[in-house]
Amino acid sequence: MENQVFREKTCLCTLNRIFGFEPKIGRVLVERLGSGSAVFGLDGKSLRECLGPYSKYGEMISREELDRSAEELEGLAEKGCGFVGLGEEGYPSMLRDCDDPPVGLYYKSVSSPDEIFNSRPCVAVVGTRDFSPYGQEWTEKLTAALAEASPSPAIVSGLAYGVDFFAHRAALAHGAPTIAVMATGIDEVYPWRHRDLAATIADTPLCALVTDYPPGTGAVKVNFLRRNRIIAGLSRATVLTESKRKGGGMITARLAFSYEREVYALPGRVDDARSQGCLDLIREKVAEPIGSAEGLVEALGMGPSLQERRRDFVRTVQERYSPAVDPKTLGDLVAIAGEIRRTRGISLDEICRKTGLPYASVSSLTGMMEGDGVIRTDLLQRCFIDLRT
Repeated sequence: MENQVFREKTCLCTLNRIFGFEPKIGRVLVERLGSGSAVFGLDGKSLRECLGPYSKYGEMISREELDRSAEELEGLAEKGCGFVGLGEEGYPSMLRDCDDPPVGLYYKSVSSPDEIFNSRPCVAVVGTRDFSPYGQEWTEKLTAALAEASPSPAIVSGLAYGVDFFAHRAALAHGAPTIAVMATGIDEVYPWRHRDLAATIADTPLCALVTDYPPGTGAVKVNFLRRNRIIAGLSRATVLTESKRKGGGMITARLAFSYEREVYALPGRVDDARSQGCLDLIREKVAEPIGSAEGLVEALGMGPSLQERRRDFVRTVQERYSPAVDPKTLGDLVAIAGEIRRTRGISLDEICRKTGLPYASVSSLTGMMEGDGVIRTDLLQRCFIDLRT
């Protein structure tokens, strides 16, 4: 059994290296065939049928590549590092739900993969390297508030200069786990100045250094772009504290939105270039504005006040509209409010299906509630209780 487990891990490690920049292909192969081992069990004809006769990957799925991965994994174990593959116990559940997850992740930690990735929610805190005192202050303030929330999430960031550094440091200072997603191999630290921070993260329970790049991979610009999808994919929400219109934090936030995850942005001065990215995301309704650290915690459902607000939401709607609308309309509003309370981010179509109300009525009534600050909707017409009021 142990040999079978190691062989599967070796196969997944090899597929991760082969399909690193085209992870969707690797995922499809593993899921359709049922395992990484099954991919390497195909004969030449079957492999060509799966990949196509002219695929550049056919020759890479070989015994030589498996031997290379086996040697790599044995070396990692000696350095306190590990590898967890798609389908194995401990692979991050949030990342698996994305359409382009890596076939595997390398990690360095004193905790198991399941403890690192699946024992609590993850929240990404990202932003610019060219930070301002305002950006530093609010990155630390927001991270501290998240660290003191219940449940306390793991803070995910990219180990870079600026916002990333302050997010990791604040998480550690306030006792929250933190995950550093690197754009290098697990045996490299970039920037080198953060080697002490990286060592602390790796040695702290429930914290980890993480990457999908093989050992020996250096800091190349394109690698940082690929790294950002891991940050967004691990996290149920992404918080952008400060960013220009272009930058890694903006890419991560937009990726999170494409994964249908929550995105929050800290407003800043309209004449400060380092706040323009945040303001753009808020204006485009990609991100919700952050009005306070406490408000962010509540919006994420990590504070007691959110639970109280959810519990009383239907009654709040009933009391607010009972003097102003007829009994039939009030009943429809209460039915809609009940579905929004039960299912965070429910769509208008789903509300129609569950309540039996016509789309025109649901659209009109949710629009009225949004205008009154009772709920909010996003670009995908998903409905949320508005916690800012």
